[in-house]
Amino acid sequence: MIRKVADFFENENEAVLEHEGEELSTREKEVLKLVALGNSNKIIADKLFISVHTVISHRKNITEKLGIKSISGLTVYAIINQVIDTENINPEDLI
Repeated sequence: MIRKVADFFENENEAVLEHEGEELSTREKEVLKLVALGNSNKIIADKLFISVHTVISHRKNITEKLGIKSISGLTVYAIINQVIDTENINPEDLI
C-alpha cells in the first residue's frame, strides 16, 4: 500500500529532496530518517552524538525547507523520497 502511494506521488510530483531551491543537508536527511522511524529527539541526539538542542534546530530547518510540520507528513515525505527504505523496516522496531 505504501509503495502504491509513493508511486502515485512520484509520478504526480516527481518528488525530490529539494523544496523551493533549498536542499536538505546530509545531517538533516539523517535526522529526517530517524524522525520518520519514530525516534524521539533524545534518541536521535544519542544516535547521532549531538545535543537535543541541535536535533531540534535540524528539525526546525527541515520543516522550514520542506513546508511540512507534522511527523506524519515528514514520514510520508521520507518514504516518497526514499530517505527510508520501507522494504527493510522491521515492524517490531517501531513498537
